[in-house]
Amino acid sequence: MTAAAQATTTSGKKFDLGNAVELVSKEEGHRQPLAPEFVSLEDFSPLEVAYDFGKIRREDIEAGPRSIWRYKQLLPVPSNVDQIPNTEPGCTRLIQADNLAKALGVKKIWIKDDTGNPTHSFKDRVVAVALAAAREFGFKVLACPSTGNLANAVAAAAARAGWDSVVLVPKTLERAKILMSAVYDGSLLAVDGNYDDVNRLATELAAEHEDWAFVNVNVRPYYSEGSKTLAFEVAEQLGWRIPEQIVVPIASGSQLTKVHKGFNELSQVGLVDQSPVKIFGAQASGCSPVSTAFREGHDVVQPVKPDTIARSLAIGAPADGPYVLDIVRKTGGAIEDVTDDEVRAGIRLLARTEGIFAETAGGVTVATAKKLIEAGKIDPDAETVLLITGDGLKTLDAVEGELGPKATVAPSTESVDQALGL
Repeated sequence: MTAAAQATTTSGKKFDLGNAVELVSKEEGHRQPLAPEFVSLEDFSPLEVAYDFGKIRREDIEAGPRSIWRYKQLLPVPSNVDQIPNTEPGCTRLIQADNLAKALGVKKIWIKDDTGNPTHSFKDRVVAVALAAAREFGFKVLACPSTGNLANAVAAAAARAGWDSVVLVPKTLERAKILMSAVYDGSLLAVDGNYDDVNRLATELAAEHEDWAFVNVNVRPYYSEGSKTLAFEVAEQLGWRIPEQIVVPIASGSQLTKVHKGFNELSQVGLVDQSPVKIFGAQASGCSPVSTAFREGHDVVQPVKPDTIARSLAIGAPADGPYVLDIVRKTGGAIEDVTDDEVRAGIRLLARTEGIFAETAGGVTVATAKKLIEAGKIDPDAETVLLITGDGLKTLDAVEGELGPKATVAPSTESVDQALGL
């Protein structure tokens, strides 16, 4: 381990978090030692991980495992992380979506399809990084508040690691996501309230239970770094280059900020040539505080009460909202929101053009891209990547009322021909 990779806690205990060297506050850049903390006591802004990367080569990454651990030199994880039992997420497919591009009237679209992760969403990435850091910090229980996908990922990752889990979800969560969390036999608790109520409860519990690692609370700086791997994979799959445009769904806003950070770090270490990327954000109209702030020219995001079928994006008080606004404006992008009907149409459009069944968050991304293209905000001649972050099997209730057999027929060729109008 290099000197840069050897970190020391405030108590003097040494641990291995790779090339990560310290935490930095996002507002004023105050620095402090690596620790399970998520807010700076200096300026009360979120903390994020800073690194001393050293030399990183493409060939070393390409020779690595077929998982996010091929990028371990760019993450706050132990040097032997790929040798410890974990769900091994990542390396999901990037699809050239020519049929969708034609339907939308643009030159080239790529779909980053994260439905292929172990629990069928991008949350497996962030949880894997959080668990690796939590193990180094000496936690014993993996926990989270969740709108669904994170609950699935935490329960599965804890089971694979041999840890106990405590997962808190709103009681109104989609049935499929509740079952997908419960099957791993951890402690799943349904809370009578929305996600913001659940998140508040988790913060209180994190203060009371010192051996519980709440992945998106007390180890949030490490957890959020997992989203960078989406940027890393997109760049590598494009032949080590940054796309011109990318559309990212917004819940807390962390994913969008870390995708941006991931592209910047690839340029910083020389793995890609520095080139501009316009970043676009997508929200559901029933929970669109960031989109509203963007449209009205505000820097502050006003909390809202969520009311949308896109429950995985239903965070009424997004922690990273102000940073999303800053990034989108600086890169020349935009943020838009779409109605529930447009979300359903987006799900069906992606399914019929590219054979990908996305959950409601994916419907938000596709429908928002369509809206931005029609408004002239997305350049139709520029290469665009859409992030599809979860599987449609998790949100069947969103579309079951409008889908089904074309007809019920007798077991005869004549009946089939008649039903098909042949």
